Amino acid sequence: MSSDEQDQEPVKTICPYCGVGCGIQVQPGEDPGDMRFMPWGDAPVNEGRVCIKGGAATQVVDHEDRLTDPLIKEDGEFREATWEEAYERIVSELEEVREEHGPDAMGFFGSSKTMNEENYLLQKLARRYGTNNVDNCTRMCHASTVWALRTSLGAGAMTNSMEDLKNEADLFWIQGANPAEQHPIANSNYFRQAVLDGATVIQVDPHANKTTRSFDIEETERHQHLQVEPGADIPLLNVVLKTILENDWVDEEFIENRTEGFEDLKETLEDFDKEAAAEEAGVPLEDIELAAKKYAEADNAAIFTGMGMSQHTCGVDNVQNEINLALITGNVGRPGTGVNPLRGQNNVQGTSDVGAMPNVLPGYQLVDDDEARESVEDVWGFEIPDEPGLTNVEITSNIGEKIHGMYVMGENPVMSEPDANHVAELLEEVGFMVVQDIFMTETAEYADVVLPATTWAERGGTVTNTDRRVQRMRGVQKVHENTKHDLEILSEVGTRLFGEGFDFDTPEEVFEELREVCPIYHGMSYDALGEEGLHWPCYESGDEGDQFLYEDSFDTESGLGQIEGVTHQPPKETPDDEYPLILTTARLEEHYNTGTMSRRSPRLNKQYPENFVDVHPNDAERYGIEDGEKITVKSRRGEITVEAHVTEDIKEGVIWTTPHFAAASANALTNAVLDERAKIPEYKAAAAEIEVEVQPSDADPEAPADD
Repeated sequence: MSSDEQDQEPVKTICPYCGVGCGIQVQPGEDPGDMRFMPWGDAPVNEGRVCIKGGAATQVVDHEDRLTDPLIKEDGEFREATWEEAYERIVSELEEVREEHGPDAMGFFGSSKTMNEENYLLQKLARRYGTNNVDNCTRMCHASTVWALRTSLGAGAMTNSMEDLKNEADLFWIQGANPAEQHPIANSNYFRQAVLDGATVIQVDPHANKTTRSFDIEETERHQHLQVEPGADIPLLNVVLKTILENDWVDEEFIENRTEGFEDLKETLEDFDKEAAAEEAGVPLEDIELAAKKYAEADNAAIFTGMGMSQHTCGVDNVQNEINLALITGNVGRPGTGVNPLRGQNNVQGTSDVGAMPNVLPGYQLVDDDEARESVEDVWGFEIPDEPGLTNVEITSNIGEKIHGMYVMGENPVMSEPDANHVAELLEEVGFMVVQDIFMTETAEYADVVLPATTWAERGGTVTNTDRRVQRMRGVQKVHENTKHDLEILSEVGTRLFGEGFDFDTPEEVFEELREVCPIYHGMSYDALGEEGLHWPCYESGDEGDQFLYEDSFDTESGLGQIEGVTHQPPKETPDDEYPLILTTARLEEHYNTGTMSRRSPRLNKQYPENFVDVHPNDAERYGIEDGEKITVKSRRGEITVEAHVTEDIKEGVIWTTPHFAAASANALTNAVLDERAKIPEYKAAAAEIEVEVQPSDADPEAPADD
């Protein structure tokens, strides 16, 4: 380390990858792009520990692929432009779209890779433009979770904190989540530690994975893996609920005083056939009944839910059934309990909190709630449309019809949305699209204007992690002179379009306005966040935030938790003669989301440089597949060629792959059908087929056969 580098203090910030919110330090070097990761030993969430992604986070800050100047497309080719040219083009095009087609012809995409303040400005910009067509990637991961939790309990977030779960939970019910792979530090520091200290864990997942193995602790039998069929979570949970009802393991006092809808659940399950449901779930009945007993008899049982539950056309019902389980056993409203979605990206919780969604304003206030809308209008000084807008999937699917323009900040729908080939075809037809990002993403290739933004390490702001902790990120130094912070770009575009209401110089100034219109953040301040952060809700100045929610009542209209019986809905595509397999998808520890950052990290890419597919040995034998062989996986929407990994981690008849790799992304195959309420796509179950190439023989075809 040089003496100059020693003179510069390391900067404390937050890892830019998953939603755990680990604190890290970045050591500046002599050159602007020279930054080194350093541990932050007493960081509040992770106490200095990081996963492989966190340790490699600085590797992409000065990557050779960085966008460094604005680009404008002319005659199908990009040319470098000045910022003035770029701003003039954006403003004139946005004004033209509104004049010709109306404000609802624009769609705005927020980003979980950017700060609360930037997403707040983007959604404010959309609403000042005159539309609620603004959304973010929570639509792709947890929209159904947010819907179910908000309507049945009150808030679309973890009910508890990782700290109280580690200290107080006797049992973890982990369904459709893989924390050892997707939230490694939460799993190792909190969940696995709790199991080492005596807690039990029930894991429900079609795929044996790092989470399965992380709880395989010698000399204990406290881990149970229920390897469910993809899309059969409701039958399995209904067996659990029916078993609890049959044995009267319910918390009658809690049900009576704190809930409504219990009779509906009992009626739904009155004639329920547990044996048939267990067969449908692909799990022995006695194993499900044992898991039900363990959960019901625990003093404090906590549910963790993930995208394996939410990414279905019945995603809302899936999560509702988890809520049912927690409510009938009284496992909500105290430490070590609750229903806890593990959020996948650095700021996906905060992006939703600040209103970058088509149906809610900051703080999850409904846009069609007159009182809430008017209170925000009083601060903003303009009228807000009173009907929910289109989701991001609906925006892209309506290109050329309702949608004629798009503003995309830090998102990559060509990679993240289902049926990706069709998404690319649609983006070819959009009238005008501006993308602001740090790299030329697969989506930016289709843009008319591309704006070079700064990375997470170059700017400050706040982010909100998976257990509602709002924390400050701090910029180290700017790497490329002609790039601009997302906040600076949005402030300039908003001011040029509308004059007033967007003239902000710092994230703190934006945060101060956010506090005025977002009740759950109202009591916070930049100074109060400090290095520890605060858990929302903070309603009044001086509030220290709540480690767990709903101690006395739920934030529903009646103040009661909502129980609602649900019935099984199979995936919209099921195996048939043409596509006899079920394809399901998930993420890897070494990569992140669409791979825009992680695929450019030498350390991360070395681990998994390309995509692969897991195939059960019986399926491999039937198709004649050797481990490590390249195969083609097909669905009704596309095909990818990947290496086959033959493993018993997956069930027979099921294949498993990832969405991280542009060259062979799972989302070329996934189904774009949506949950009717949450509008989340069904990534977790699609009909598929395998094709194995016949290798040509080296022998001369004209040569005579051997005798």
